[in-house]
This record gives sequence, structure tokens and C-alpha cells, in this order.
Amino acid sequence: MTRKQWYLSGFVAFTCLASTAAVSGPIDNYSPVTAQRLENPEPSNWMLYRRTYDGHGYSPLDQINTSNVKNLTPAWTFATGVVEGHEAPPIVNNGVMFVATPMGQVIALNAKTGDEYWRYKRQLPDDLFQLHPTSRGVGLWEDKLYLATTDDHVVALDAKTGKVVWDTKVQDYKKGQYMTLMPLIVDGKVIVGGSGGEFGVRGYVAAYDAKDGKELWRTFTIPGEGEPGHDTWQGDDWKNGGGSAWMTGNYDKETKTIYWGVGNAAPWPGETHPGDNLYTSSVLALDPNTGKIKTYHQYHQNDSWDWDEVEAPMLIDLQRDGRNIKSLVHPGRDAIFWVLERTPTKINYVAGWPFVSTDVWKGIEPESGKPIVDPAHKPVIGKRVEFCPSLWGGKDWPSAAYSQKTGLVYVPANENFCGGFTGEKVALKPGELWLGTKPEDIGLKAKPGADHFGELQAWDPTTGKKVWQHNFPKSQLFGSVTATAGDLVFVGGTNDRNFRAFNAKTGELLWEQKTNSGIMGMPVSYEIDGTQYIAIQSGWGVDAQRIQDALATNNIGIEANVPQGGVIWVFALKK
Repeated sequence: MTRKQWYLSGFVAFTCLASTAAVSGPIDNYSPVTAQRLENPEPSNWMLYRRTYDGHGYSPLDQINTSNVKNLTPAWTFATGVVEGHEAPPIVNNGVMFVATPMGQVIALNAKTGDEYWRYKRQLPDDLFQLHPTSRGVGLWEDKLYLATTDDHVVALDAKTGKVVWDTKVQDYKKGQYMTLMPLIVDGKVIVGGSGGEFGVRGYVAAYDAKDGKELWRTFTIPGEGEPGHDTWQGDDWKNGGGSAWMTGNYDKETKTIYWGVGNAAPWPGETHPGDNLYTSSVLALDPNTGKIKTYHQYHQNDSWDWDEVEAPMLIDLQRDGRNIKSLVHPGRDAIFWVLERTPTKINYVAGWPFVSTDVWKGIEPESGKPIVDPAHKPVIGKRVEFCPSLWGGKDWPSAAYSQKTGLVYVPANENFCGGFTGEKVALKPGELWLGTKPEDIGLKAKPGADHFGELQAWDPTTGKKVWQHNFPKSQLFGSVTATAGDLVFVGGTNDRNFRAFNAKTGELLWEQKTNSGIMGMPVSYEIDGTQYIAIQSGWGVDAQRIQDALATNNIGIEANVPQGGVIWVFALKK
């Protein structure tokens, strides 16, 4: 495999055959999505990225449970006809399923039978390419759904027919701007964030009117001149400092505050952009009506490892140290399990501890929560520096989950990976990679004697104690986790193509099913006519494939042979 194939395997230039929807049949009796339904979703539906605004990734359905999950069997499957990484959760609204795929497609299906209603195929530019040609889902509001596209548009579709209602350009894909996230819908606002930090862009979060696509506000994650935090940058570094907002935020409906994760600084070596570099590698608290930054917490300063922190923290009410805490919980890419406190005016540090081994941090300042860096493991210009974990971190973008029954947080972690690179200072060329190192210099190494890599971990955030752990000997774990009231935890994420269910209390493996490809997507659960279903997209690619390719060069018995191709799998109990 060439160096270009290894690192740029996610670069795709493609042309779709149609620019609008190919309609098989309109949806009858569609249920409009309201603010009330999003704030208090019916247990039978999955209408937000992590089902609820708090980001728990938890279903209150319990028909499928620890005693009968062994009888889970495929109810139907549907091939998407698309390759590359399928990362979107199937979104379900009263019997209708919407699935976003790579190549700018959205498929509407009967969630009970798998029959297709309609399919939207976006006409993507011939010269479009980026590192992450994927989509993480569609947002729902009233009788429309909303797609953030890889050519940097927000598109509103008629939910019944798939026809385009409006199409708004956000920024210029030719300059490396693109989007991969599922839009967050709050009170008629379609809120998105830009990807593309690896191209030296300036990150942002923006809101659009759900009715007509008019831009309502735009907040840059890198503060400009005269804005708070600008003094953490030197010279003109802020103009292309990264800070992409790759992932969907979470929302506190009580205080009307959005919590949004922000990516790493650009380029990678911190020596090229001195300072703490706000608001990179941070969580922002945003006013949904104005976009104003209420407050923030920076997980780590002057990022030099490509450790973005784009998964939004979960909003969990905790009992800790004898008091009630409205917390923000975030197992970070920087290998630290963060517990923060959210207040109307400030985010306070509560606790943090490594959930995988790391040699980068010497500790955490107890008052500020600022990590203490070991300079021996911080990349610099002109010298190769090694660090653990690797640039994919202790946990990349795949989401953790929180069970309201067990009180545990379930983390798709990766252990025994280290990496390194030699920093270099190069001029920025718009639309071209700007990493601060050569792609062929990026390494992923297995620790000597490592007996596993992926770990599904269960943590008690009130005590900081690990309750259980399941190891994966020959694979990374690169898939989101979902918990259910049936005391189950569902996850894919491994190179053996299996989809698995674990006992949420003990970690015992209770069920597994081989699928067509590796699973990067997010499991969801929904109910129709008294039957509970579990749904997942299987479709390997993007970073999971890059990790696989890198592991295959380590002579540890792992091959880069996971097949690609998307299939929606839906399971129910055998009758």
C-alpha cells in the first residue's frame, strides 16, 4: 500500500447519478416533529443523534433484555449500494426510518418491513475530495429533514417525498470546508458545524432557519481580533487555526444551552501556533438563539497530537462527593475521562483520570483542570517524537453511552496504541492538506507484548471506578455504543464484522451476529406495533480502515481485509 493509499484512503472524488430524489412512493400519515417531541421523545422513536438532547445514547425500551437477547435475529436488511464509512444512526419517527449514507444520499424506509419509500441522491462536484467522505445523519423538524453535505451545503428535504425544499451554501468546499455531522435541531433552528481542520480552516458553528435556510448566526470557534480568547493566539495564526466542529452538539433544555465539542488546532505541532489556542480542543456553551459563547472548558491546551474533542459531553445529573452535580461527562480523545460541572455562567472542573495508558500527561492541575504536559512526548519541529496513545487517541469520535438504570458510562476505548511524527513548518495552500508533518511519517505502533487493543469499558462517573472491561485481542474498537433499559449494551466497531450485545451490569458477552462489513455506525432502538427493534448500519471505511491498514504493517497477525459496502441491519426477537 502506498503512503497516499494509507492516509488518504478517505479521499474520494465521485459523481452521483441524480441530483434530487428518486421517488418510489410518498410517505402517508407522516408525524410532524415538534419541539415538545424532541424535548420529550416517545420511547418508541429515535429522532436525535443520541436519541435525547442530553446525549446519553440510551433507549428506555426493555422488551429485549439480558434473558432473551440470545434470541435476537435479523428482521430485515437493506443494502445501501454505497461503499466507504457508514456512520449515521438510522433515524426513526413513528414507523419511518431515514438513513444517511456516504455520497450524499438519504434513504427513507418503512421501519417495520425495510421497503423503500424514496431515495435522495445529491449531485456532488467532480473535484470534491476530503479525508472523511461520510455523513452522520439527518435532523428532523416539522415535515422536513435536514442534511449537512460533504460539499458544504445544508439541504432541507420534504420528509414525505424526499424532494428538495431549500439548499443553502455554507462555505467553499474548494478551500477544504465540508460537513459530516447530523444537524442539531433546536426550536426551528438547524445548527451545524464545519469539518476540515486538516486543511487549515477556521472552525465555526452556524444556525439556519428551518423554514427557508436563511443564516441566523455564525460563531467562530477561533476568536478573532477583539474577542475574548484572541490573546491565546499569536500573529495571524488564528485565521487558519483549525477548531473544526465536526460532531453534533447536545442541548440543555432547562437552561437553553448548547454544548458543542471543538476540534484540535492546526497544523498539528503546537510549536507552529504558540499559546493555549482557544477554543480548540474544548467544549463551548452556546446560546441557541444568538450563537453567543456563554462559557467554555478547554480539555487540553496547544494541541500537538491531533486530539480533537469533538464528541459533545453527555449531560448527566450525578451524586458526587456528597452533592448533586449537573455534570458534563466526556471520555476524551486525550485519554482523560472528564467530569465537569455545568452552571449558567461557568464550566467547573470536577475530576479527570486516564482511562487508557498515556505518557503525555504528568497530571492535572486540581483547581483549573489543566493537564500538565510531559514535553518529552509533545511533537516539535524537526524531531520525531513518540507518544501514547496514538493520534487516534484513547477514544476517537465514536460515542460513549450512559445507562440511566445502571448509572454507568460505556466507553469504546483503544489501548496499547502509540504513535509519533516529525513536525515540519510548511506554507498553507488553500484546499490542500496542512498537517504539519508528512503523511508517510505518521506512525501507529502496537506496544510490545500487547495482548489486545480495543476495550469496551464501563465506568462509574460518581466514583471514578472502572466496573468492568471487555477486551478485543485482534482489533481496535471503532464504533459508537448504545445502552438500553433491558440492561444491554450494543456495539460494533471491530474488524471481525460482528455486532454484539453485552450485559450492562457485568460486561458478559450475551449475543453476537456477523454482518457484511465492519460496523462504525451507531446502534439505535425503536418500537413498532409492540415489537422492539435494534438497528445498525454496517459499512467499514474512513478512520477505522486507516487504523486497520496501519495495524497490518505491524507484523502482529492483523490483515487489512475488512470488506466495504453498506447494509442496514434490523433485528428483533425470534418469534
